[in-house]
Parts: sequence; structure tokens; C-alpha cells
Amino acid sequence: MKNFKLDRNKAMFMFIDMQPRILKAIDNNERVLKNSIILAKICEILDMDFVVTAQYLKGLGSNHEEILKHLKNYVEHSKLTFDSTEDEEILRDLKAKNKKQIIVCGIESHICILQTVRGLLEKGYEVFVVSDALGSRSDSNHQNGLSQLDQMGAVISNTETILFDLAGVAGTDTFKKLQALIK
Repeated sequence: MKNFKLDRNKAMFMFIDMQPRILKAIDNNERVLKNSIILAKICEILDMDFVVTAQYLKGLGSNHEEILKHLKNYVEHSKLTFDSTEDEEILRDLKAKNKKQIIVCGIESHICILQTVRGLLEKGYEVFVVSDALGSRSDSNHQNGLSQLDQMGAVISNTETILFDLAGVAGTDTFKKLQALIK
């Protein structure tokens, strides 16, 4: 059975290929960017670990600046593989963070997300895919990717569920900062 409960102490984020040159071709790209920025802010507020990948950084450029500005001391891992876990540098970074749960957002749902999540699951990670912070060039490819991710064993979630699951309780100063992200 899938573990549907996030544990802030065991979880980290993975931002996959949120590069403006790719993002502009993505269906519903404003929603994908907005929710990915919220996830970066959650990561910042809760001081959580993260990994950032960039598909062919030299040719396609950096991840979106509105995401990166919330990720303290980020390193963008340039990759040529579609499955991020096939890149030795990325895999070393993931292992060094020593987290069991990976919260994934980025593009494209049916290519780099699908192949990376498949690799993470094969390596024993619990994967939480943030469906409203993922995208593909067409909605049908996005939906197909989500369907396959669910069948593989990833938890299909959304930005608000991730936020409230990581918050855990209401009434704290931290919760108030998090809640302000979705008002």
C-alpha cells in the first residue's frame, strides 16, 4: 500500500526542468509556474532540502528565477538524461540528503517527470507528485503521464494538500506563513 502521509523530517522537494524556454510551450503554464513557486516558498519557510534539475542547462537556460530565489544556496544540476536518477551527480545529491520521501514538480509530466519518478520508485523512494505543479505541452499528455505515475505507485497530490500535510497543525506562526501562500 502507498504511504499517503508526508513526514516533514523525511521529505524533500525536487524541481525538475522549470526552465522558461520549455515552460512557455507547456499547456496551463501559468498554473504550473504559480504552484511551483508556492512549493519553493514552502520549501523556504520550512527550511527543507531540495534538488533542482535543468535539462541541457547550457542550451535551454536556467530554471525560472521566481522559483530559484526561494531556494537557498541552490545548485542547478544540468542533465541530458530524461530520468534524473540516471545522472550520477543528481543521484549523489539525492542520496546525500538522505530523505525517503520526494515531492516532485516540474515539466514535462509524460517525459522527464515520468522517467524520473519511475527511477525514484525503483530506488525505493516514496514519491509525491504535485499534479497542479506539473505540465506537458498538451493536456492529454499530462493526463496520460499522471495516469502512468499513479499506476507505478506514486502518490498523486496537489499543492494545497502538500502544504497542509507538511504544516501538520494550525495556529502556529509557521502555519500562518504557509496559509498566506494560498490566500
